[in-house]
Amino acid sequence: MATIERRISIEGRETFRVKIRLRGGKTASATFERKQDAKRWAAETETEIKNGRYFKRIEAKKHTVGEMIDRYCLEVLPQKRDSTKYGQAFQFKWWKVQIGHELLSGVSPALLAVCRDRLIRDKDAPRSPTTAKRYLAALSHAFTIAMKDWQWIEENPMARVTMPKESRGRVRFLSDDERSALLKACSKSANPLLYPIVLMAISTGARKGEILGLKWKDVNLARGAVTFQDTKNSDRRTVPVRGTALEALRGLPRRIDTDLVFAGPDGTMPAKIRAHWESSLIEAKVTDFRFHDLRHSCASYLAMSGATTAEIAAVLGHRTLAMVKRYSHIGEQHTAAVLERMHSKILGDRG
Repeated sequence: MATIERRISIEGRETFRVKIRLRGGKTASATFERKQDAKRWAAETETEIKNGRYFKRIEAKKHTVGEMIDRYCLEVLPQKRDSTKYGQAFQFKWWKVQIGHELLSGVSPALLAVCRDRLIRDKDAPRSPTTAKRYLAALSHAFTIAMKDWQWIEENPMARVTMPKESRGRVRFLSDDERSALLKACSKSANPLLYPIVLMAISTGARKGEILGLKWKDVNLARGAVTFQDTKNSDRRTVPVRGTALEALRGLPRRIDTDLVFAGPDGTMPAKIRAHWESSLIEAKVTDFRFHDLRHSCASYLAMSGATTAEIAAVLGHRTLAMVKRYSHIGEQHTAAVLERMHSKILGDRG
């Protein structure tokens, strides 16, 4: 219950001091020149206390964004998989520079929107809408933890920030000639693991991190299947392996010092293939191509083979169909080309 005390200063100035007893014997207090304002503050504060908002508001005035990030990086980030952990650690460094000094109570959606635009329009290092969205998502999760688990804030201010609109995404896949040349170059690489790794990427559509993190306990050579445990969306995914890729897996030596299928020299870490991969691209004369484009190649080949959007999503491990709709036009174009060749050969059409 609030109490309002009328006070008169030496100069004869009248003020009204409000006190509200809090849990633990502490009190919340404020002073006003008008009794009406004191009553209004008392009513609003008591309502906030009753609804559990008051203490969060007080906590938000005690902690900065930088403190929130530090605690998140100490308690939450280590639980994430390595590829996410390292990327977000870099993103949080950017956020600390931008608004680390701000009190949580002072972070508004408008301030975060300014940071969003700064990410995209940075003259020195402009980021794509997709990358900017990752920065925003990382900080948003920190706000969510601070709200739900730590009781530092009442709501997540990022929830009212418009996310950047992402492009449809890049679709670069290997032509038949490029695929042949690249596989040939990889098979001659000084790193004997490069060829089977690239084969796995093309045949399963798995991400680089998923392949390099693969362990023998998740490989079933008899059944011709591998299970990716450490996936981007944290869902375990089993994918069949057939043909040349399966034979390459069977031909790999089993090391007794590690369970990693594609282990580095000391067995504790996956093999490093970047330099050998780039050398093979040069050898094969394949340009404007990234390792992740092997995943696009797999999806594109599936589309050309008549696979449905749902089937492509199942192989690639996408939770929604939106991510694989980019490949639908490839399947349509390929089907049209097949029909045109049939019409030309069988029906004599010339288009």
